[in-house]
Amino acid sequence: KKKVFLMTGIETISAHDLDRYHGDRNVMIIDLRDREEYEAGHFDGAVNIPYEELDIYEELPADKILVLYCDRGSASLLAARELMQRGFRVKSVVGGFHAYKGTNLYFPSEHRRIYL
Repeated sequence: KKKVFLMTGIETISAHDLDRYHGDRNVMIIDLRDREEYEAGHFDGAVNIPYEELDIYEELPADKILVLYCDRGSASLLAARELMQRGFRVKSVVGGFHAYKGTNLYFPSEHRRIYL
């Protein structure tokens, strides 16, 4: 029996809603930015797979929802479309990391945010 995946609209979530997925075992949050940007600060629990390296999709868990974010949202939409066409359940964060203002940020100690 052949599975048919219909191309539907890409599901998007707001950057604010990203917090709802923090710690969810049924979700894999993927940061599509380059390694330097990721290491400078990222959503806590996100794994870094730069957009250019997303062709390793065979290794992604098919049983999880993939939540993708990039810097401002355009690369994650492109990646979401590609992954949806391969049968993955995907959500893209509108506005990307730039739009996220929540509390689940990870910064290495030498990159702590300074509030004036």
